[in-house]
Amino acid sequence: QVQLVESGGGLVQAGGSLRLSCAASGQAFSSYPVGWFRQAPGKEREFVAGLRWTGSTYYADSVKGRFTISRDNARNTVYLQMNSLKPEDTAVYYCAAAPSYSDPYSYPPTPQEYPYWGQGTQVTVSS
Repeated sequence: QVQLVESGGGLVQAGGSLRLSCAASGQAFSSYPVGWFRQAPGKEREFVAGLRWTGSTYYADSVKGRFTISRDNARNTVYLQMNSLKPEDTAVYYCAAAPSYSDPYSYPPTPQEYPYWGQGTQVTVSS
């Protein structure tokens, strides 16, 4: 079992940047695939960025070139660097982990493929 805690959300102007953190408890977190999702009011939770257990990354088209997912194994933490933020990026952002060594099958991944979730952190981008 792994527990996830997000932090780093906040209010930022359009064009600004934020870095979200996802701190994990438990051992061997480096072998867990991780995804960032977001959910805006009245909308379904959507995939944003993924990190396979091998370390390779992939992104939703809407954030490609602006967001970067990365992992610091020494800190058991996964980050989401968000640059050039837009008002449409406003949402609650969640990090999620799949079982160790088990990358999601779908592209984009579905929330159902990740059994472990954090509580979410609010990101608000003003125009």
